[in-house]
Amino acid sequence: MMDRDKYFFTLEIVVRDYELDSEGIVNNAVYLHYLEHTRHAFVKQEGIPFGSLTRDGLVPVVRRMTIDYYTPLRSGDVMLSSLWIERVGARFIFYQDICKKGTGERVVSAAVTIVCMEKNGRINRGDDLAARLAKYFGES
Repeated sequence: MMDRDKYFFTLEIVVRDYELDSEGIVNNAVYLHYLEHTRHAFVKQEGIPFGSLTRDGLVPVVRRMTIDYYTPLRSGDVMLSSLWIERVGARFIFYQDICKKGTGERVVSAAVTIVCMEKNGRINRGDDLAARLAKYFGES
């Protein structure tokens, strides 16, 4: 079940037929797209489109992802894809859950670690991104 109090952002997504595998369930790799779409929608809501970061010389990249699958989704299912975030040094860890709308049944839980790379390939501490998201970290 979703603990709605801990999430910073929730996005409703409907399963499309072309996301299904031969068994009629959402292909496991498609969940990576749902998770990414949710992160992008979150930062866009915060006024930080990913394109602006790259123009500023930072490239946010996934460094690590862990994902647990609980129950499948099928064509037409409606899900709630939710996240909360914490900062650990130069890393931004997005904790994400996907649950079935209506029942709240957990479908997927993931932890996605993002780092900001500079164009020269070096890891940036991400202070600019952290400043834009300060209200979530208790930073100023």
